[in-house]
Amino acid sequence: FPLVITRACDISVESAREELYNWISESHPDLNVLVNNAGIQNWMNVTDSDFYSKAANEINTNVLAPVHLTSLFLNLSALNTIINVTSGLAFVQLTKVPVYCATKSFFHSFTLSLRHLVKARNIEVIEMIPPALNTDLGGKGLHDQQPPVADFVNAVFQQLREGKNELTFGFSEVMAKATPEVINSTFARMNP
Repeated sequence: FPLVITRACDISVESAREELYNWISESHPDLNVLVNNAGIQNWMNVTDSDFYSKAANEINTNVLAPVHLTSLFLNLSALNTIINVTSGLAFVQLTKVPVYCATKSFFHSFTLSLRHLVKARNIEVIEMIPPALNTDLGGKGLHDQQPPVADFVNAVFQQLREGKNELTFGFSEVMAKATPEVINSTFARMNP
């Protein structure tokens, strides 16, 4: 991708986020799409001695960082699209990853509000809601039986072509449209 320009940034550090924004606003003020995709997922138990520190780190990365980046990048006059990546776990929780689920629920809610708040500026806000996919999120080998990332990407691009602003696939599609009864039964099945 010869036209892709990259810059590494530790989004868990507030000053690094500000440096990234300053670099973009000075070097690439024509940037028109912000994708908030970074996230971490830790399996944890609320009784573990390191629970709070893990939770704080996850909240910082999954909630505070994208909210801060959104706030900064809304200052770019060329910005016309924000894509926020949440999760199917925003709708039904897996208790092994309690903070991750809570952060994705927060980000789902924030995305709905953001869409309303910036519509007068003609900024499109898209929520990408992946299910568990065959990646190493949360740990190596945990998701080996899940759908391939390529299948999700193909489905998402089709939905973008259709003009949808909520991009779902498989489990996340079912959960995004689920009734409370379906959510409760899925929660019970996922958390025996």
